[in-house]
Amino acid sequence: MYNFMFVPTILFLTIVAPLWIIMHYQSKKRSSKALSDEERQTIEDMLETVDRMAERIETLESILDDSHPRWRQQHSARSEDKVSPLKRTGGQ
Repeated sequence: MYNFMFVPTILFLTIVAPLWIIMHYQSKKRSSKALSDEERQTIEDMLETVDRMAERIETLESILDDSHPRWRQQHSARSEDKVSPLKRTGGQ
C-alpha cells in the first residue's frame, strides 16, 4: 500500500532535505555577517569624526595659505629631499 511513497520519500531524504538544510544555514550565515547596531553606530561616529577632521585640516590649510603663502612649496621640497635617491632617479 505504501510502496508508491517509498521512492519519493527516499529521493526527498537523499536530495531535497540535505540541500534544504545547507541552503538554510548558508542564509543564516549570510544574515549573521550583517553589521550589528553597535558596529553601525561606531562606523557612523568614525565618519563624523573624519568629516570634522577634514574640515579642520581645510581650515588650517587656509590659515597657512594666508599667513605663509609658499608653505606648500616648502613642504613639497622637504618631502622630495626625504625621497631616496633610487626613487628619485627611477633606479632599482
